[in-house]
Amino acid sequence: MLSVADSADAATLRTLTCRFPRAGRLDAILLRPARRVQAVSVASAVALAGRGLDGDRSAGAKVNTGGPVGGSKRQVTLIQAEHLPVIAALAAVAEVDALGLRRNLVVSGLNLLAARSLFKDQALQLRIGADVVLQITGPCEPCSRMEELLGAGGYNAMRGHGGLTARVQADGMLRAGDAVVCEVIAAPG
Repeated sequence: MLSVADSADAATLRTLTCRFPRAGRLDAILLRPARRVQAVSVASAVALAGRGLDGDRSAGAKVNTGGPVGGSKRQVTLIQAEHLPVIAALAAVAEVDALGLRRNLVVSGLNLLAARSLFKDQALQLRIGADVVLQITGPCEPCSRMEELLGAGGYNAMRGHGGLTARVQADGMLRAGDAVVCEVIAAPG
C-alpha cells in the first residue's frame, strides 16, 4: 500500500520525467542505402510515417497498411552525440565517427534515454523540426561489426551507449540543425 509520501513522490516523478532543460539539436542525418554499405551523411531527409527515412534501407521494409502507424520498431535509429567520446574512451581509440556506427540521427543537447516514458499511461514522443514525430521503441543494441570498427572490445564499449530505435509517427522533412523536443502525448479521453 502506498503512503501519502509515496503518492507525492510518484506524482513528482511523473512531472519530472516530462521536464527537459532545453530542446536538443539534430546534428547529423545518416542514411544506410543497403546492408554493409557505407552510410551517407545528408543535410536533409524525408521521414515516412510507418516506414523510416526515404533513401535508408529501413524504409524499404514491409509497410503496415492498416490501422494506426506501426511497422518495425527499428524504422529509425538515434544516437546521443555526447556518447561518441565515451564510446571512444571505452574502446581506447582517439575518436568515433558516427558514420561508422550506422545510426540514422545524431542528436545533441537532449537526453535521448529520458525520452522513453517510465509510465505506460504517460507516453512521450520526439518532435524533430516542425513536422516529424518519433516514438522511441527501445535500445539500439550494438552488433558484432563494432569489433571491426572499434577493435577488440568494441562491442562492449558500445553497450549502453548504442542509441535508441524509433518508429516514425508523423512524416515530414528533417534538416540538420532542427530542434529536437520531447513532448508528452495527451491521454485519450
